[in-house]
Amino acid sequence: MKTLLLVRHAKSCWKNNLPDFDRPIKKRGIKDANLISKDLADLSPDIILCSAANRTRLTADIFIKNLSLENVNIKYLKDLYDFSGEALIEVIQTIDNSCNTVMVFGHNYALTNFVNTFGNKYVDNVTTSGFVKINFDIKSWKNLSKGKTEKIVFPKHLK
Repeated sequence: MKTLLLVRHAKSCWKNNLPDFDRPIKKRGIKDANLISKDLADLSPDIILCSAANRTRLTADIFIKNLSLENVNIKYLKDLYDFSGEALIEVIQTIDNSCNTVMVFGHNYALTNFVNTFGNKYVDNVTTSGFVKINFDIKSWKNLSKGKTEKIVFPKHLK
């Protein structure tokens, strides 16, 4: 059994004319990321994979702190700065098989596309700060196939 814990970055800030990669998160994004991460319990990923973009890094920091995941190895990957989802799938298929539970911080449209392709529940849009857990009945990440969507938590569910 393999499990993915997918998180879309928090609401980003468009001020300051920064390049997309460097944009931080808004106050609302900080609030929503705290809301979601504090609602989640008993998450114990073997590794955390995070887009190298500023807004995903900042979102991951909030989740890591609130879920006490400071001792989990985290990798910041430029490849996860992906919007189509192709690179996301490639990254997941190359995860070491010793990792059974993996937390991924990424971007849309990639996450929504992934959730709808590999999960069994349709999601119109993985919202900012949104969390989706999918279990896969596989032994190797290379054999990624349709899984079972176990949990979906968006900020609107908790407000």
